Amino acid sequence: MPLKWEFPGGKIEEGEQPRDAMQRELEEELGIVAEIGAEVVRIVHQYPGGGSVELRFFEVRKYQGEIENRIFREIRWVTRQELLGLDFLEADLPLVKNLAAGKVL
Repeated sequence: MPLKWEFPGGKIEEGEQPRDAMQRELEEELGIVAEIGAEVVRIVHQYPGGGSVELRFFEVRKYQGEIENRIFREIRWVTRQELLGLDFLEADLPLVKNLAAGKVL
């Protein structure tokens, strides 16, 4: 879904654990080596066209390296309230709304 905002991360490869996948994806996408903590939230979303996705969001306790944009059109730091003004993927919206309301983290 081009030109939509999304959180870093991606698909779990066969035989890979979710935390390991998150660590790998952050290194591939942002160039950082992250210590992955607890799962914060899990969202299962059914798209109208028939596809479904399970999203898992994890705490990043700390990381090494400088964040760099390796694959995205743009990356941006924003306030919780500014999240609501960005055009996120539909599956991410429950988390976006909870972050903006201060209900997560």
